[in-house]
Amino acid sequence: MMAGEPAGQDMPEDGSTHQKRAFVRRHVSLRRRVVRATFYVLLLVAGCAAAGFLYFADQVASLQPPANPRADAIVVLTGGFQRIDQAVDLLKSGAGKRLLISGVHPSTTGGQIRRNTQSSADLFKCCVDIGHDAIDTIGNANETANWIRDNRYQSILVVTNNYHMPRSLLELRRANPGIEFIPYPVVNSDLKSTNWLRNPMVLKSILLEYAKFSAASVREALGAHPSSGLRTTQNTTPIVTQ
Repeated sequence: MMAGEPAGQDMPEDGSTHQKRAFVRRHVSLRRRVVRATFYVLLLVAGCAAAGFLYFADQVASLQPPANPRADAIVVLTGGFQRIDQAVDLLKSGAGKRLLISGVHPSTTGGQIRRNTQSSADLFKCCVDIGHDAIDTIGNANETANWIRDNRYQSILVVTNNYHMPRSLLELRRANPGIEFIPYPVVNSDLKSTNWLRNPMVLKSILLEYAKFSAASVREALGAHPSSGLRTTQNTTPIVTQ
């Protein structure tokens, strides 16, 4: 400190130091703006996802079987014998002329399904086809497309679980443009009269199906081509007429 200079007074900054401090302030300010913008974007995405999920769940809860179902034929997407029982009952009542059970494991025979549904051999022999080729919902759609084309059907009753119905219809309509698909949901969990948000198993099933439906919707919007979802082994018989 020079003689006569006031105590505690800072030395004046040179231009270089001032510029450095201004640069640091701008950098910190920019970083804060980026963090804030990222937070708001993530918050918006989370809000949209939550709203979409609640809308999806409400749509699933509102699904009801038609009062007087009628179509050229019926297709049931496997995943439980309750679905198959319902589809066979529809066939017996004349709701459709023929039934395709799609996605049956290759080791499962038509005779086993017939016994489990307590149906007559004559019914299965005349009017039931067993599809062994599909391994997922996309495969169900493609297997059904082949069956529809072979039989020249124009309207199909679709039997599957209520929470599985939106994605099933999406895939079926993609693989079968111009065909009328009539949903016939099998209600395993009554979402209207129960507090399903407090049931971990039901909540998990709905969340998983919503994620799959969202992915399928994005894929469809982008025009992406999925795998066929069909078994490719030569020993597999795609559709067996009983």
